[in-house]
Amino acid sequence: MSTHDELILARVALTWLAEPGTRSVYGLVDEFGPVATLDLLLDGGAPQQALRESVAARSRAGDARVVAAEALHRADRLGVRVVIPGDDEWPGTVEQLRTLRLSDARRRVDTETAPPLCFWVRGSWPLAEALDRSVAVVGARAATAYGTHIATDLGYGLADRDWTVVSGGAFGIDAAAHRGALTAGGLTVAVLACGVDRAYPMGNAALFDRIADTGLLVSEWPPGAEPLRPRFLIRNRVIAAGTRGTVLVEAAARSGATQTTRRALALGRPAMVVPGPVTSAMSVGAHEVLRVDPNARLVTGLAQVLEEVGRIGELAPVPRGPERPTDLLDDDARSIVEAMPRRGRVGVDALAARAGLAVRTVLRKLPLLEELTLVVRRDDGYALVTPSRRRAPVRPGHAGEQSDRR
Repeated sequence: MSTHDELILARVALTWLAEPGTRSVYGLVDEFGPVATLDLLLDGGAPQQALRESVAARSRAGDARVVAAEALHRADRLGVRVVIPGDDEWPGTVEQLRTLRLSDARRRVDTETAPPLCFWVRGSWPLAEALDRSVAVVGARAATAYGTHIATDLGYGLADRDWTVVSGGAFGIDAAAHRGALTAGGLTVAVLACGVDRAYPMGNAALFDRIADTGLLVSEWPPGAEPLRPRFLIRNRVIAAGTRGTVLVEAAARSGATQTTRRALALGRPAMVVPGPVTSAMSVGAHEVLRVDPNARLVTGLAQVLEEVGRIGELAPVPRGPERPTDLLDDDARSIVEAMPRRGRVGVDALAARAGLAVRTVLRKLPLLEELTLVVRRDDGYALVTPSRRRAPVRPGHAGEQSDRR
């Protein structure tokens, strides 16, 4: 039986030999365990030619076990821990990546979407606890003022409602969501495409320090690892799988953020899109997700996001315009008001003819309209009351019931 330290070393070494998400490596680990899989690969026994070549290329740069041991030693000095499956803080939701299959997968990054072998974590919160009630907020790096405002509001609102805000730590939407959560005094997690000790982008170094102090920095790559371009796309599957839902706030036509959203959709997680101006290049990708995928949901604010990801009872209010006095009326009473001349007075018979109602119906409804100060009685008929002279509306049905009983 391998010890926990041996399992950690093997998983770290395997992640160095082959990039995270490699399905063939994950399958071997699932069948034989990480220690035996590492031995098999280092002995040249990988079942696929591409994997054998990858392992051979990495092995020429160093001994995988030595590299893993050095990474673990460096992490220990930095206060960074490694979390592996079986640990209490392992987030079980990422295991659903086993079933992730993208119908339009053409690139390696779209096919190699296996669950992680390990996580490097900087920060004191237990990883599983932090992700248990979390929402991803992602979007464009070159965000507009509109997008930054929306992402900040969402980050603040989610954190204020005790949701963890997860994003990728990039400029633009990611940073705005993180900052919104921090401003609310809430928990936020940055899932990185490099080592958790590297500030990338450098302009967000202070932000990463704040996140590490009160939340978590998480990566599949060891301390010191470079932010290579493909790693951002590899990382995105973790953001989609580790959270209860993903909100896309602005994305250009070619955007990694839309890739995260599509992975959430493929996993059956709530995938939400905030619409933007149709004239904005930063909303083209977001609008395309809404256009082509019927499972993507349009959201315009915190309440609708919570309705998508929350438990029963967290329903967003239905948007309504300002209440008008006529909203309280039934069809007959409303027809009478609409039939009233804008100026002057009208008799009951003429009013009944204009409204297309029986005289007795008009006579029965007029007291209600007087009570609501919508019409006023004059000696020679009835006249409309100007809006400035109307009093506040009363409860629907109450005044009407009294008037109909007269």
